[in-house]
Amino acid sequence: MNEVKKSERVDLSALRQEIDRIDLELHRGLMQRGEIIDRLIAVKARQGGGSAFRPGREAEMMRRLVERHHGLLPLDTVEGIWRIIISTFTFVQANYSVHVDVSGGDPPMRDSARFHFGFTVPYVPHNSAAGVIEAVRRSPGDLGMVRIGGSAADGAWWSGLADPQAPKVIARLPFVERPDHPAGLPVFVVSKPVEDAAARDVLLYAVQVERWRDALPALIAEEHGEIIGNAPDRMGLSLLVALPSTDARDVDERLRTLPGASRIAEVGSHAARFDAASRASSADALSRSA
Repeated sequence: MNEVKKSERVDLSALRQEIDRIDLELHRGLMQRGEIIDRLIAVKARQGGGSAFRPGREAEMMRRLVERHHGLLPLDTVEGIWRIIISTFTFVQANYSVHVDVSGGDPPMRDSARFHFGFTVPYVPHNSAAGVIEAVRRSPGDLGMVRIGGSAADGAWWSGLADPQAPKVIARLPFVERPDHPAGLPVFVVSKPVEDAAARDVLLYAVQVERWRDALPALIAEEHGEIIGNAPDRMGLSLLVALPSTDARDVDERLRTLPGASRIAEVGSHAARFDAASRASSADALSRSA
């Protein structure tokens, strides 16, 4: 009996030593990542700078993370760790703040901001989407977060993104969608234009029409798109329309065929939505058929 207990103590000690070794490797890996980021900053400085935000790359990193993840550790934890690593190292490259529209309630927006950007990046609340867009416009390189659903008080907030030099939507969060996501509130991330780093799977347009027509959703669906929002403005009615980029070669012409359409302006883009639940279901089905 004593021999069994002694063996168990030895096994536990060996396992804890292995955990300590892995923890040390993780820490060393993070420090090595920091050294590479330091070199990256120097290279960018010699080449004239460039945006520290790479929304297309971030979305792809999160997709790969989900696809390779398995085991005991919850995906929520892994995603949260990686989001903090990515966002904090971006902050190290170029300090920025996250401006957040809390007009629909602060807690869910704060949860989303902290999950995706951590606690190192300053969190700046605003009482409207327009306030967030204006703060991003005035800043040297901050980000903004706006609820995709918005609220009636926001009106056609996306109209503030229509000017070519205005901020644009660069991402849709969360990058990885799934039931019970700890920060699952759908939000758009807004920044000054980052054309060289933009994710262009889905294109967003502000479309001016005379008035609402019941046929509009079906007409947009024929183009494989959807109306994300609609709100009256001084020119009539403004629509926020999402279209897949694969069908967007003649998007201006096609959108202008909508009844009463006039001004068409691209207001941003983002990576395609990635559903972790669907991916898991497909993987399970594949394993059962094997």
